[in-house]
Amino acid sequence: MAFDYDKYIRPGKLPHIWCPGCGHGIVMKGLIRAIDSLQLDTKNTAIVSGIGCASRLPGYMDCCTLHTAHGRAAAFATGVKMAKPEMNVILVGGDGDGTAIGGNHFIHACRRNIDMTYIILNNKIYGMTGGQFSPATPTGAKASTTPYGNPDPPFDIAKLAIGAGATFVARGTAYHATQIDKLIAEAIQHKGFSVVEILDDCPTTYGRRNKFKSVIEMMNHLKETSVPVKAAEKMTAEQLQGKVLTGVLYKEEKPEYTTEYAKVIERAQAK
Repeated sequence: MAFDYDKYIRPGKLPHIWCPGCGHGIVMKGLIRAIDSLQLDTKNTAIVSGIGCASRLPGYMDCCTLHTAHGRAAAFATGVKMAKPEMNVILVGGDGDGTAIGGNHFIHACRRNIDMTYIILNNKIYGMTGGQFSPATPTGAKASTTPYGNPDPPFDIAKLAIGAGATFVARGTAYHATQIDKLIAEAIQHKGFSVVEILDDCPTTYGRRNKFKSVIEMMNHLKETSVPVKAAEKMTAEQLQGKVLTGVLYKEEKPEYTTEYAKVIERAQAK
């Protein structure tokens, strides 16, 4: 029996705005399957985003949704979680929205270890706003603002999240579609700030400028350059050159922010 995605889609919002071949729809379906597998109450689940192609995702989903200012998803989501700690709070955004314009909010959400899940759709470019390079654009890659090649080194978003204090960090790809829901579900279940980076493709503003001949070629590139964590343990440094690890990259248990903040309130009220 086919999975029923329709019950999680807001009536009247399709078709979506994403370009043919964009991987964002694959990620949205993975998120829907994760929510369904955990039997989350959509009326008690907030999906929050900023601005950009990836940030359009919450508008299609029949949950409690916030489409906020550019780069400010983590700030708005923190407000939701602080006001209603019992809610499931999920953030969705792109690499530019999350780690450039929203970079400050991102690292401090990681540092606080507030119980939210941030899904970052990393397609290595600003898509909606004109194809500018982002903090995740590879060195040498072309964008509208780096037509002769990007001189900057890119962020490793997963390492950035770990270094900033996130207590659950995972990475998947749009090619490995059936893994996405499992990573997101595990992230949601984790008590603390979780980051799931999904390596994605943008055929329109990244693929064309960087000489990818087709969406299939871009998807195969995701497949060929990614290695599961367990497989990587058996590979040499030379074999891992140019590869990115996928799966659960980091997990630890630490005090969660809303729980600790509630203790501060109790101490204050006891005075």
